[in-house]
Amino acid sequence: METLVGLLAVLKAGAAYVPIDPSHPRERLHYLLSDSAPVVVLTLSTLNDRLPALAMPLIELDHCADSQGADNNPQVAGLSSDNLVYVIYTSGSTGQPKGVMVEHRTLANLVDWHCSAFDVKAGSHTSSLAGFGFDAMAWEVWPTLCAGATLHLAPVQDGGEDIEAMLNWWRA
Repeated sequence: METLVGLLAVLKAGAAYVPIDPSHPRERLHYLLSDSAPVVVLTLSTLNDRLPALAMPLIELDHCADSQGADNNPQVAGLSSDNLVYVIYTSGSTGQPKGVMVEHRTLANLVDWHCSAFDVKAGSHTSSLAGFGFDAMAWEVWPTLCAGATLHLAPVQDGGEDIEAMLNWWRA
């Protein structure tokens, strides 16, 4: 849940995010963080040991205090549909992962199509099963939230999927 709140905060601030799956090998994590050159890394304190040495600040989402200025709703000037929303890394057919830049207009088109094609609307219930670093996460999360539907987050299993746990969650 903290990760999703962090993503919303990044977008509210007018920035873009780079989803990185902490279960990936350290070499891949190091490459993605070096290549994308983020100004800050949002993480959970339990994942710090998975991260390579970083020259940028870390924000531990599970240790952030609630904002006292929650009534403030500042608008970020100069944002348009041309701005980046996220950069997703491919598996890398040439040996190194490649960052694909996704703009707000592209995500807006996906949200519009997805909601129409799958009849996602307020009152709908959907689930998110894709890993955080996988591009399908955008298909599962953003249409649901933008439509005002309910998003059910699958339990996170460190190091891979536990099919039995997933089936139990699905049945519940």
